[in-house]
Amino acid sequence: MQQQALKRAPTTHPFVVRNKDVCNGSPVIEGTRTRVVDIAMEYEMLGHSPDEIVDSHSHLNLSQVHDALSFYYENRSELDRKIEKDQEFVRQLRKTFCSKIALAYGRN
Repeated sequence: MQQQALKRAPTTHPFVVRNKDVCNGSPVIEGTRTRVVDIAMEYEMLGHSPDEIVDSHSHLNLSQVHDALSFYYENRSELDRKIEKDQEFVRQLRKTFCSKIALAYGRN
């Protein structure tokens, strides 16, 4: 029996858009400022289910969240670089500005 190669057809993402004027061109759920990377981090890093993500973002529906996750997995290396860049920015901010809570408790 001869094996057939799988054809890779491009996937359309009806709920994900990029606009240079919204979130610096980061992919977002259309009509919102909710970035795909934020949905992916909630799912991957925080372990939230798509239903839990919808519960915590009342402006989203399940189809939008699933589409964002599908987009993330298709573009994972690019979006993981964006996540790492964002996390490095936060690390630098923490070095520059100390927490008000830490100041209140005498920790710096």
